Amino acid sequence: MWRGFMCRCPSCGHGPMFRAFLKVSDTCPSCGEELHHHRADDAPPYFTMMIVGHIIVPAILVVEKVWRPELWIHAAIWIPATLVLSFALMPAVKGSIVGLQWAMRMHGFGDSPADA
Repeated sequence: MWRGFMCRCPSCGHGPMFRAFLKVSDTCPSCGEELHHHRADDAPPYFTMMIVGHIIVPAILVVEKVWRPELWIHAAIWIPATLVLSFALMPAVKGSIVGLQWAMRMHGFGDSPADA
């Protein structure tokens, strides 16, 4: 999962996992591991929302309790912070999910067709 979080091939840890922002490469250019089997689907956005929510909401509450800024200041701070965190974490979370699937030999990552 750590290799996936670092957006690297879960098998060798050297080749890039993604060919675009969230498009997983069909194969690793470094070791040739097939990555097209992944079935991340809706899990990465869900986990990203959970992580970002657990970071942003307490921060909003602390800022409101300590400084009590105007609502437009809250909007100016927290909307961009939420977007930046979401876009920064999404590839890492998706890589982690693909790495977990690879490690557990799920969805065709196994050695034999019976594992699929």
